[in-house]
Amino acid sequence: MLVVRGRRIVLDGAERPATLHIVDGRIAAIRGVDDLPAPGSAVEVVDAGELVVSPGIVDTHVHVNEPGRTEWEGFDTATRAAAAGGVTTIIDMPLNSVPATTDVQALDEKRRAAGGRCHVDVGFWGGVVPGNRDVLDALVAAGVRGFKCFLVPSGVDEFQSVDEAQLRQALPLLAARDVPLLVHAELPAHIRPHAGQPESYVDYMATRPPSAEVDAIRLTARLAGEVGAHAHIVHVSSAGGANAVKEAQSAGVRITAETCPHYLTFSAADVPAGATEFKCAPPIRDSEHREALWRSLGSGSLGIVASDHSPAPPAMKCRGDFARAWGGIASIELGLAAVWTGARGRGYKSGDLARWMSEAPAALAGLSGRKGRIAPGCDADLVLWNPDEEFTVEASRLQQRHKLTPYAGRRLRGTVRMTFVRGQRVWDSGALVEARAGVLL
Repeated sequence: MLVVRGRRIVLDGAERPATLHIVDGRIAAIRGVDDLPAPGSAVEVVDAGELVVSPGIVDTHVHVNEPGRTEWEGFDTATRAAAAGGVTTIIDMPLNSVPATTDVQALDEKRRAAGGRCHVDVGFWGGVVPGNRDVLDALVAAGVRGFKCFLVPSGVDEFQSVDEAQLRQALPLLAARDVPLLVHAELPAHIRPHAGQPESYVDYMATRPPSAEVDAIRLTARLAGEVGAHAHIVHVSSAGGANAVKEAQSAGVRITAETCPHYLTFSAADVPAGATEFKCAPPIRDSEHREALWRSLGSGSLGIVASDHSPAPPAMKCRGDFARAWGGIASIELGLAAVWTGARGRGYKSGDLARWMSEAPAALAGLSGRKGRIAPGCDADLVLWNPDEEFTVEASRLQQRHKLTPYAGRRLRGTVRMTFVRGQRVWDSGALVEARAGVLL
């Protein structure tokens, strides 16, 4: 048995003193802070003291890229970085690997690539692309947690975007199987060529205006509402996008949405000329959009914060050239600290982080009975962290394969001390201590 004792254990959205009694990787009981087993019992006791004990983070938006583009990121380095950041479960996106996860054979290849290489638990999204409607049901039966699609070009040839007619074909099938469709919501009619200076972030930002996101969300909401499907909008970046989600929810559409740590942390004014490590799509926008996203998290119309960990080799980031640079930010290890730094200053609590980064993502992936909460019967996925301790991000110390990050040199608050996956201590005091403890969900 493992017992985790602490004065700040996040239970039902609030910190309470308690002991967690863990048997066979699951939480068997939650008892008073002084309710410890008798001396001499075969029990390991971890005293968290004044560290916060939160449910492990469930990151539902991670691009691992293995097989096929393992030089971008692989299961070993991605899940090592996850463990370092208090992330105990990731759901891998279906694109950027080769083959893309758009049929059962490709899913099998991805599982083989991941087998024995994961330090945290891993699940998989499938993809909706032109022409694969007839294999969606088989992918659900094979274990994908839901599906991802793009309404604009994805950036890789193996994962083509879909249009309204193709969405109409797919959504009834997903509604029947009660799995979500995750939508990269930008409409191509709004996307503009990069007509300005290649080093100008403002010129890049103008190529993907908020209207592209807003109209794509409205289209998705209309189509999902017609058949009762669950649509989930990934990486909402704008005030208008958040409002479009809220409008659809108010109209009774089954729609959820996420934003990302980089949209909550940075604004366009923070991006120096040529600093392509900040490039992502949709782009980081002006500060009024950032503050609107925080308000939408507070009101509940945005329910999830996920990393959109999207790495690439540094050469593909084309320093100084936003027009050519790969769009993606790799930050899975820093999500807890980045979000907590912004949340704390706006009056949010550790229970809010647990809802946004653990409980709601677990629900999206159909894992509520097992992940995302500290409750009897759930997996003992835990992160012990110091909410008061500050640190400066040193890129060279990050566990991700490539160290380029827009967070380099930034002062953040909230340090991960220990990460437990199903009761196994996988990360402790800055080091991986239990390798390959993850399982494939």
